[in-house]
Amino acid sequence: MPEAAIQFSESSLTVLNICLAIIMFGVALDIRWVHFTQLVGQKKAIATGLFSQIILLPLLTLLLISVLPISPGMALGMLLVACCPGGNVSNFFSQMARGHVALSVTLTAFTSLGAFFITPLSFFLWGSILPSLATEIKSFEVDLVSLLVNMVAILLLPLVLGMSVASHLPRIAQKIAKPVRIVSMFILIAFIIAAVLNNQDAFAIHLGNVFWIVLLHNGLALAAAYYFSKALKNTEDVNRTVAIETGIQNSGLALILIFTFFNGNTAMAVVAAWWGVWHLISGLAFASIMRKRKIVIQS
Repeated sequence: MPEAAIQFSESSLTVLNICLAIIMFGVALDIRWVHFTQLVGQKKAIATGLFSQIILLPLLTLLLISVLPISPGMALGMLLVACCPGGNVSNFFSQMARGHVALSVTLTAFTSLGAFFITPLSFFLWGSILPSLATEIKSFEVDLVSLLVNMVAILLLPLVLGMSVASHLPRIAQKIAKPVRIVSMFILIAFIIAAVLNNQDAFAIHLGNVFWIVLLHNGLALAAAYYFSKALKNTEDVNRTVAIETGIQNSGLALILIFTFFNGNTAMAVVAAWWGVWHLISGLAFASIMRKRKIVIQS
C-alpha cells in the first residue's frame, strides 16, 4: 500500500509547475540549436555522458535498492530522481570544475529535451525489473497520458520557447538568462523549505534515513560516472563533466511528479527534496576538489 501523503495544496502545486517551467525556460536561454551539432567530432564523449545518465545511474540505483534496507517509497523516490534529466546548475559546476563546458551544455540540451518521454519511460521500465517496485508503482494507478501531457507542458514547451528566444532574440536572452535562473531557483528552494516546514512530522519520520541514503546514492553517482568515463579513456575534462551531469539531477521535476501522480507520497518526496538540497552541496564540493587538480593533457 502507498505510504502517507504530504499536505500540498492544488494552488501550491500549480505554482511549483510554473516555477519548473520557468527554470527550464531559463536553461534553454543558454542553449542554441548548434549545441546539438557542435560536438560531432566528439561522439564518444556525448555517448559516454548520455549512457551514464540514462543507463548507468538507474542501474546503479536498482543495485542500491536491492541491497539497502529501505521502504518502497524511498526506493521509488531514488529511482524517480535517477530517471530525471540533469539539474540546471550542472553547467555552472562543470565550468567551476574546469570540465568540458560545451559538452555539459550539449548533454543538458539532449537530456532536457528528451526528458518528457525518456523520464517516464525509464522510470516504468527500470521499475518493472524489481517485482516489489512494479507492484508499488501499479498501486498508484498512474495515468500515462496525463503524465506525458504534464511533461510536455513543464519541460518541452518551455525549452522550445527558450531556445527560440535565444535564437531570434539573442541579446534579450543573454540579458535575462541569469536573472531568470537565479529567481526561479530561489523560488524552488523556497517551496522545498515551505513543504518541509508545513509537514515537519512527516519529514522527520524519514529524514534521518534519507540523509544517508541520498548521500550514498549521490556520492556513488558522481564516483561511478567519473570512473566509468575514465575507464573509456576520455579526457579529464570530459570525465569531470560526465560525473557532474550524472550526479546533478532535476529533483524539482521529481517533486512535481510525486505530488501530481504519486499522491504526494512522503518517502518519495523526502528523497527528492533532500536530493535537491544535497546535490548543490556535493556538486560544489566535487567541483572545488576537481578545480584544484591539474588536468594532464594527453598526447
